[in-house]
Amino acid sequence: MSIVALNVNGAVREVDVEPSTPLLYVLRNDLALRGPRFGCGLGQCGACTVLIDGAAVRSCVLPVSAVSGAITTLEGLAQNGALHPLQQAWIDEQVPQCGYCQNGQLLTAKALLDHNPRPTDAEIRAGMEGVLCRCMTYYRIQAAIKRVVGATEPEAAV
Repeated sequence: MSIVALNVNGAVREVDVEPSTPLLYVLRNDLALRGPRFGCGLGQCGACTVLIDGAAVRSCVLPVSAVSGAITTLEGLAQNGALHPLQQAWIDEQVPQCGYCQNGQLLTAKALLDHNPRPTDAEIRAGMEGVLCRCMTYYRIQAAIKRVVGATEPEAAV
């Protein structure tokens, strides 16, 4: 076991874990963060996605000893009690169905928009590729991302 210091959502947290422990397990089991989810355990579904220095990373296959940089989880998106614009767009577009993949979807979308603030539809689809949604809400996800960048206007109330 080793003491590992992690910068998570703006706070340095120390944990005593085996260096080979996946970051996901440390976040969920030791730091009680429930945003990142265990999906496949192979880094293929995206449910475990976190941001490390702004890059979307699969935390289920990343040993905690390999982490360097600031980690942002779903819990770290909201600031000062206000939802992140992506979180609000997700609500406005009624994106979640079962909700299991939403952690990965939101954090991947944030990484995409931080890298490309005005993506085309094709760039959104390419940037979101690899985060699986069993409920097939991909069109709603795309609409929510477009809402954030102002590419679409909210529908008028009828």
